[in-house]
Amino acid sequence: MQNELTYPDWIAVDWGTSNLRVWAMTADGEVLAQNGSDQGMSGLLPDEFEVTLLSHIAPWLGNDHIPVVACGMVGARQGWDEAPYRAVPTTPLGGLHTVACRDSRISMHILPGLKQERSADVMRGEETQIAGFLADNPDFDGILCLPGTHTKWAHISAGEVVSFQTFMTGELFDLLSRESVLRHSIGEGKAIDQEAFAGAIADTISRPEAVATQLFKIRAVDLLHGADASVSRARLSGLLLGLELAAARPYWLGQSVALIGASALNALYEKALLAQGVTPSVHDVDTTTLKGLFAAYKDHV
Repeated sequence: MQNELTYPDWIAVDWGTSNLRVWAMTADGEVLAQNGSDQGMSGLLPDEFEVTLLSHIAPWLGNDHIPVVACGMVGARQGWDEAPYRAVPTTPLGGLHTVACRDSRISMHILPGLKQERSADVMRGEETQIAGFLADNPDFDGILCLPGTHTKWAHISAGEVVSFQTFMTGELFDLLSRESVLRHSIGEGKAIDQEAFAGAIADTISRPEAVATQLFKIRAVDLLHGADASVSRARLSGLLLGLELAAARPYWLGQSVALIGASALNALYEKALLAQGVTPSVHDVDTTTLKGLFAAYKDHV
């Protein structure tokens, strides 16, 4: 939280399913202060959003009106107020969805997500990260991979999102490691064996149809021979990521690829792509999100 009584020109908000992050911003995009919590969209009712937001930004509010620009699941059907999807092909940012607030000191503006009618798909939040990346790389023509719970692969050309594809790889890893029989072999650690990870990716790329049996082998090997949890976690991660890469091959093969994600996920995807002969550029998700929110503020508020 800020120590001096310096009021922001606007407030940036990234409000996802599980977490809320807020930044007090100047008109030039400088961060004055930041705050956050685990009060994500999934734990709130529609009439609780404004109160929750105010509890995070109260020290930044004076008597003057301050605009708030938000991205993420706050604009979902189950969020504060639904911000309708914009259809691709389109620029990542368009008009903002304005929500009426009871507190006259703020006005709430939510960035719409993107939708794809053919080969049905949707995204919320990632469009802001894409906008932030393009703010620094306006001439980029290629593929953006945004690793996460639901990883997105987006084709970018002439400043527009042409098409995209979503993979539930992160959620599948979480479900299998916590709810399936594999939980007895995976454990709770975060470390993975890099050699086992690379081997699992190679196995899946060469034989994606064998993933279901390769998954059970993780448990069988542990029962019969004993396996370190880091090896089992690596095998699970590599098998699922290899399956994603096999399906996403039309996106990354022969293309310029940039990764936008948290450092740990970026490292996994970078290693997997390097093994396929693709050298991606790597970008921090927090940085691109904030730059995307700033672009929305400059262009639409």
